[in-house]
Amino acid sequence: MDWLRSQPVVMQAFLAGLFTWGCTIVGSAVVFFFKQVSRKLLDIMMGFAAGVMIAASFWSLLAPSIEYAEVSYGKLSWLPAAIGFLVGGFFLQLIDAVVPHLHLSKDISEAESVPEHSRKKLSKTALLFLAITIHNFPEGLAVGVAFGALAANPSPEAFVGAIGLALGIGLQNVPEGAALSIPIRTDGKSRLKAFYWGSMSAIVEPIGAVLGAVAVMAMTAILPYALSFAAGAMVFVVVEELIPDSQTNGNTDVATLGLMVGFVLMMVLDVALG
Repeated sequence: MDWLRSQPVVMQAFLAGLFTWGCTIVGSAVVFFFKQVSRKLLDIMMGFAAGVMIAASFWSLLAPSIEYAEVSYGKLSWLPAAIGFLVGGFFLQLIDAVVPHLHLSKDISEAESVPEHSRKKLSKTALLFLAITIHNFPEGLAVGVAFGALAANPSPEAFVGAIGLALGIGLQNVPEGAALSIPIRTDGKSRLKAFYWGSMSAIVEPIGAVLGAVAVMAMTAILPYALSFAAGAMVFVVVEELIPDSQTNGNTDVATLGLMVGFVLMMVLDVALG
């Protein structure tokens, strides 16, 4: 841990991004052992991931955003958080509207519901891959912003908060990797190909982490907006993808309990350890 703290902030962000990508790789590796995974287990894992991301969005991103804004905005310290949060959500909505992809709550075999012009250009595997990749970038960005904020506030508490955020996103990336590789395998692709697609869906996370860290270091004034932007993007992913995905297969109760456990775990990481 001391070695990590001694590294430049951008390097810390990059290593954290590699960690979250590595967790996706671990999840994708499930395909080497199983061709199918219990739908109930996947729903629990998706619910857990949603809880982790909701907690991380507040304690690791929104709360620090308001805290950083107090110096410049005083009683209006909530303003950058509100603006950034909404812009983050609208940005993800724009990406969803522009880029053709399958929603995670749809099995890969249901690609026929995608508009005809999209299916002509992209395979079913590519559409599912895009769905997860689109939502991995803001997660990497969130990690980078959290570590980039250390340049302005290098306190042990802020460092632990950034580590907690990376751990939380890493935890939710494990089921996300499985959620991509398993349907691809079930659709008849080889284990190696399914693992490759699942793993590469999160390669954008270390890239996003570096970009986020560099951006907030170069423009300190945008820090409160950047933190809340990342929070808004993450909450959009949770509400638009993870929660519906976990709730549409008859496993509502256990998925909800998984969400609550994930939320509490992330809260402990952020509050007790920070």
